[in-house]
Amino acid sequence: MSVARQFAVFRSIRQWLKGWQHRSVRSFALLFAVGVGVSLAIAACSPTPDATGSASPASAPATTVVRIGHQKFDPLTLVKARNGLEKRLQPLGIAVEWTEFQAGPPLLEALNVGSIDIGRTGDAPPVFAQAADAPLVYIGGSAPKDKSSAVLVRPESPIQTVADLRGKKIAFAKGSSSNYFIVQVLESAGLSIDDIEPVYLSPGDARSAFEQGSIDAWAVWDPFYAAAEQQGARVVRDSEGLVANRDFYLASRSFAEQNSNVIQALAAETQAVAAWADDHPQEVTKILSPLLGIDEAVLDVVTRRRNYGFEPMNDEMIAEQQQIADTFFELKLIPKPVQVSDIVLNP
Repeated sequence: MSVARQFAVFRSIRQWLKGWQHRSVRSFALLFAVGVGVSLAIAACSPTPDATGSASPASAPATTVVRIGHQKFDPLTLVKARNGLEKRLQPLGIAVEWTEFQAGPPLLEALNVGSIDIGRTGDAPPVFAQAADAPLVYIGGSAPKDKSSAVLVRPESPIQTVADLRGKKIAFAKGSSSNYFIVQVLESAGLSIDDIEPVYLSPGDARSAFEQGSIDAWAVWDPFYAAAEQQGARVVRDSEGLVANRDFYLASRSFAEQNSNVIQALAAETQAVAAWADDHPQEVTKILSPLLGIDEAVLDVVTRRRNYGFEPMNDEMIAEQQQIADTFFELKLIPKPVQVSDIVLNP
């Protein structure tokens, strides 16, 4: 890949997650609390939602339009591209309206204020949403993507092991899945977050700092991980055996309780797309590459180590999320302890 193309890849990636930068738990809580302000902000960047019907028995649809939030690199992007969900819901008289978000936190803000009905995020944003008392529920999750994050160093770095990270500057996005991941990495070598110098940066800014040598290591997820690795970055420790890195699907509680038929259709279609993606990784990269502006070689690596499915919530998923929530509370990233099972639709 040429230098110009490499920078184009990273610029493209950086644009989608630009909204993540430097979020503290106070900003999460404030954004969820100030409903009117957030609603206006979401309305400015999202399509105007269609009208929804009133609640009705489970045998009939409770809504005529389901509004789904997705992100660029997201299982739901494939579901949207293949158009199967619309076909499943059409006999029920239900249309689908898609809204794209740059990252999980603003997507959950949109769910909180009623701008969308269903959305998918990574594992960290739902913890912050629950701590801010957002009326959301988990409706499903994915199989683990436990090879999709890593701690990276430059190829010439003297750092060889996790123990060598002691006293080093390590960049990661505060309150993100990489925040939880680096804690687990350090604990695997008997270290803690106090043994390093955290540098809180969004993935785009961390990439620049990494290339310039102003940080010693970088904890990050795909596709940033795959792109940096292709450029020669060396892996000190990947996430296998440490974190699950699952996707999670969430909905407003009222929508989830009134529209089980829609959730079932979404789960079935997403699982069908996931099975197709597992058997056709090259076709997946050809679909996503022009949509994301990312080189097919990078996407091929990412696709082969991730999961696109939608599975019912189970005890293992709940326990994993609870551990993340407990860790974030211990790190004072959320203001109070939360019980994850309290917001699982059918625990």
